[in-house]
Amino acid sequence: MHQLFSRRFRTSLFWLTAALCLSACQSEPVVPTNNNSHQHSATPANATKATAPVDSAIPVNINQQVAPVPAPAGMAYIPGGTFWMGCPDCNMPDTLPQHAVTVDAFWMDKTPVTNAEFAKFVKATGYKTVAEIAPTAAEFPDAPKEMLVAGSACFTPPAQRISLDNPLAWWEYRKGASWRAPEGPGSSIKGREDHPVVHIAFTDAEAYAKWAGKRLPTEAEYEFAARGKLDRNKYAWGNEFKPGGKWMSNIFQGEFPHRDLAEDGYRRTSAVTAFPANGYGLYDVGGNVWQWCADWYRPDYYESLASNGGVTRNPLGPNDSLDPQEPGIKKRVQRGGSFLCSDQYCERYLVGSRGKGATDSGSSNVGFRCVK
Repeated sequence: MHQLFSRRFRTSLFWLTAALCLSACQSEPVVPTNNNSHQHSATPANATKATAPVDSAIPVNINQQVAPVPAPAGMAYIPGGTFWMGCPDCNMPDTLPQHAVTVDAFWMDKTPVTNAEFAKFVKATGYKTVAEIAPTAAEFPDAPKEMLVAGSACFTPPAQRISLDNPLAWWEYRKGASWRAPEGPGSSIKGREDHPVVHIAFTDAEAYAKWAGKRLPTEAEYEFAARGKLDRNKYAWGNEFKPGGKWMSNIFQGEFPHRDLAEDGYRRTSAVTAFPANGYGLYDVGGNVWQWCADWYRPDYYESLASNGGVTRNPLGPNDSLDPQEPGIKKRVQRGGSFLCSDQYCERYLVGSRGKGATDSGSSNVGFRCVK
């Protein structure tokens, strides 16, 4: 049963800690990068590294050119440029050191993929998500038959204050939970067609992107776009958390995890355009749902880039995955935080922060968006 729980929900202690930002205040051991395995596919061409020494005076250069052709439906033009990637004041070791990166121009979905958009994909292809497919006895020969059920991880707030040491206290692997039934049997997406689709594993996001003629963003593309022309700011909208006293993203207010005051108007997901767009016209690049990136996750990747010096162009992520908290679980980067992030337990809505997720797991706060 432990293995089954690990795959679809826990996938590892890591997956939970990433989904809920437990690792935001924890130091993680740094391990050497292994460059022997194959690079992931569906990434931009012409990824190269400069070899000049690191120079803190490297200028930021946000390109100003306009889109060369009309925008694809629902997408915004991201002109590319050079920026400083990372978060030196986040207290998150895997966001260090801050380093200079150049990305080329690309198109990005203005919003995370919505329930309505994902429903069109499923109708056209008959696709079933990981959460909708029951694990098999061949995969988990030691699991009791009655536990081999389709489902996914749902946020289940406790009734009273609890210790934050055990994320399992507010997560439940719920039979029947999927993108169609975000809270499990009896729930549906009716009335939430414009909310982000959730319970999406990495493989689900890749399948949608391929069908749509797009791909998942690299981590560098996501951060550049999320910054919205504001280099080295804390948030996607600037440096002030609540400008004019206004909530700028869907996050958790109150006492995590049992008492959500919903001061921003939402206790779970919100419509993808409920909060202001950033400088590139992108919505929900911080808060609402975690979003998959194409890159494998390693906590030491930024050190590897910085050690090469100069400016990295179109970084694709490391060649393999390693999370020292769970070295046997393959993980990809997630970005943006979610409606469960708060200043008490998680600040991964900070624009330079990072998340991570096991590729075969989704949850009630994980979605995605695409680029091309």
